[in-house]
Amino acid sequence: MSTKDFVEKDYYKVLGVPKDATEAEIKKAYRKLARENHPDANKGDDKAEERFKEISEANDVLGDPKRRKEYDEARALFGNGGFRPGPGAGGGSFNFDLGDLFGGTQGGGQGGGGFGGGLGDVFGGLFNRGGAGTRTQPRRGQDIESEVTLSFTEAVDGATVPLRMSSREPCKACSGTGDKNGTPRVCPTCVGTGQVSRGAGGGFSLTDPCADCKGRGLIAQDPCDVCKGSGRATSARTMQVRIPAGVSDGQRIRLRGKGGPGEQGGPAGDLYVVVHVKPHPVFGRKGDNLTVTVPVTFPEAALGGEIKVPTLGGPPVTLKLPAGTPNGRTMRARGKGAARKDGTRGDLLVTIEVAVPKDLGDKAKEALESYREATAGPDPRAELFQAAKGA
Repeated sequence: MSTKDFVEKDYYKVLGVPKDATEAEIKKAYRKLARENHPDANKGDDKAEERFKEISEANDVLGDPKRRKEYDEARALFGNGGFRPGPGAGGGSFNFDLGDLFGGTQGGGQGGGGFGGGLGDVFGGLFNRGGAGTRTQPRRGQDIESEVTLSFTEAVDGATVPLRMSSREPCKACSGTGDKNGTPRVCPTCVGTGQVSRGAGGGFSLTDPCADCKGRGLIAQDPCDVCKGSGRATSARTMQVRIPAGVSDGQRIRLRGKGGPGEQGGPAGDLYVVVHVKPHPVFGRKGDNLTVTVPVTFPEAALGGEIKVPTLGGPPVTLKLPAGTPNGRTMRARGKGAARKDGTRGDLLVTIEVAVPKDLGDKAKEALESYREATAGPDPRAELFQAAKGA
């Protein structure tokens, strides 16, 4: 991504979000647009592919708080006509090095001040006083975001899943040269630097990617049929990705260096995997703990006893039910929950639900009638109504 992109491209417009959008709003807009324009869902549609690249590029900047801050600062500083010298400049050249303003580290110096590492990183190599183009710098590869759906058990125990991804990589047909014969020529416009300079006033020049070679510094003599001379092509690959144990629904996992390859010797981007977890018919989850609701009979709740409780992927455990256990009470089976990062496991939270039979035989009805007579006493709801009147 060139510095020109930071100044001229409106990434907020690309994602269709306002400039004060939250990270969640940006993420939601990106996922929606990425699904609609993904190459796998629009095979043979070049416009959708270009749109997908624009959306990914916008998300790379706005989805990273640090890069978004740099982008906003760059747009504010240069979006309305560029940097202009103050009244003391007299309209002509003046001895002021913007390298000092944007970090002061050119040429091996260690000076501080100015904007420091923020805009200094964005505008490194953007300005020069001599008007000559600077050599293309290594570029970090594109970050890629994908999604994976796991079963409840896979999310708790971890799983290795195949993940199909599309990214821009060096064209295999021409080995990334852009030329059928592998013999591109040096661009005569930028003399192989990949950049050209234009006057910005005040004795300064602004460096942009060369329009003739698209910033590559080389022009194909016989353009490759696959990449049309760009040297890069959309490539689909399948990667085996290890999802750690204990992930939760909606969690975003970062895999460093597993994204798009870098350019000019730059590092590869990162891969972000958004995890979706299918619900389980029996178990639920609260953080590192699993949950389950277990029905018991009225005699078990009233008299107490031992009950067996299922666990996820393991043998059942036996819990001791105290006499007089009320409906809705939660008991704990330690170490039977989801895995934690330190290798330990959470607990299984067991909620007791007293099962009330729908149909009773004559003998059972007689027994309950006898029980009701034996336990007859004050109305248990009397205090409730008294408290309601007092309020």
